[in-house]
Amino acid sequence: MPIGLAGVDIGVLIVYLVGVVLFGSWFVKTSRSTDRFMAAGRRLPGWAVGLSLFGTYLSSISFLALPGKAYASNWNFFVFSLSLPLAAWVATRYFVPLYRKRNEVSAYGYLEHRFGPWARTYATVFYLLTQLGRMGTIMFLVALALHPLLGWPVWTLIVMIGLLVTFYAVMGGIEAVIWTDVIQSIVLLGGALAAVVFIFVGMPGGGGELFRVAGEAHKFSLGSFGSSIAEDTFWVVLVYGVFINLQNFGIDQNYIQRYIAAKSDKEAGKSVWLSALLYLPASAMFFFIGTGLFVFYKLQPHLLPAGTAADKVFPHFIVNVLPVGMTGLVIAAIMAAAMSTVSTSVNSSATVILTDIYKRYFRKNADEKESMRVLHATTIVWGLAGMGVGLAMMGVQQALDAWWKWAGIFSGGMLGLFLLGCFYRRARNVPAVIGAVVGVAVILWVTFSAAISTLMSIVLGTSAIFLVGWALSAMFGGGPSPNAAEAEAGEGAETHTEETQR
Repeated sequence: MPIGLAGVDIGVLIVYLVGVVLFGSWFVKTSRSTDRFMAAGRRLPGWAVGLSLFGTYLSSISFLALPGKAYASNWNFFVFSLSLPLAAWVATRYFVPLYRKRNEVSAYGYLEHRFGPWARTYATVFYLLTQLGRMGTIMFLVALALHPLLGWPVWTLIVMIGLLVTFYAVMGGIEAVIWTDVIQSIVLLGGALAAVVFIFVGMPGGGGELFRVAGEAHKFSLGSFGSSIAEDTFWVVLVYGVFINLQNFGIDQNYIQRYIAAKSDKEAGKSVWLSALLYLPASAMFFFIGTGLFVFYKLQPHLLPAGTAADKVFPHFIVNVLPVGMTGLVIAAIMAAAMSTVSTSVNSSATVILTDIYKRYFRKNADEKESMRVLHATTIVWGLAGMGVGLAMMGVQQALDAWWKWAGIFSGGMLGLFLLGCFYRRARNVPAVIGAVVGVAVILWVTFSAAISTLMSIVLGTSAIFLVGWALSAMFGGGPSPNAAEAEAGEGAETHTEETQR
């Protein structure tokens, strides 16, 4: 049954929500131009951008679903985080210099430069669909956590969260998003640390008993080290992490927009490393929360109602174990996780719609006033659309699994197309089209095949696009190619569009 929050907890939550919305809205006076709304005037320090990237990683998916995963199984999906240093190195070596040199707010103008308008539209559509899934999943998960605390219907909470985030995103633009992310990242980590402390405090036998019971149950296992690709083995999750994180750093508008917002190339690179190195211990903490909860309720089974779903165990702990005041802080942290990522997706989606759809196909010479109207309108529309997806996800038992399947399908192998254009200068238009078609077909096959882990969809889809495009371009497009990424980042601009689109 739903249990209402104590007055102190309600006060903490209200103060936090009102404070964040007012703080985000304060930036309305500095976001009256498209450059400030989409790129914060390109003047933000790297540490702030890095904390914003970190907050984008640490959504309510991390805060609720990762403990749920660890509670139900083990630390297998922590392996995903181990790929971040490699992805961060590639990003700072190639991707950040590439986008900073081009000086475009959109991530997808580069694909048009390499392969033509179809590539830009392809990536834009799949990006927007992926963001809808991400926003919906996040709002659903945080509403699921708040429902037993407030006693409000899940659908009401989804709508409330969406409206709050959309309000300050439309008022303050990307600068409001980044600076509120800084605050929310700190609150989020504080809430998680508080949960860890009280798991230890309430553990019968103390921390030693936690590690003993969890070890006997193999809860710290990183998964099988076998060679099967039908299961989520250590190697499957690691390779999946490499590809997903390369996609995030290389072709995700949420990230590229922040590179541009940093005040220098050096500060943009710092932001990547800060976000990556913070996420490793943070994700370990969330998995540890799930493992700790497993032992906590194994030793005290009478404290957990029978049949409680894994995603709902942490919210149950928050309601029934944390003291008054601390409950409000942790709920504020959950809200911080959701608001950080949703606001990012809303702002970035509005930016993509303006730059890659509206000004590309409808009103190329739209002035500032018209462009700002489009940004404001699409921010509102996308916020409402995300709420709709969240409402549609009600009743999903394992929200994280549903999100990963959605992301695998709608990411559409964008990374493969980007890597083909970035690292193979001789790649041509027609081979890229064929590669994209093959890659999407592979993604759909893997997603609905029982013979291969669905995590392999982006791995095989990306590889198919790159290899097919590379092979056909090599066969019909000329001789060996230089390293396109090094040429872009170091020596100068790439060959002109007419030289690469044949």
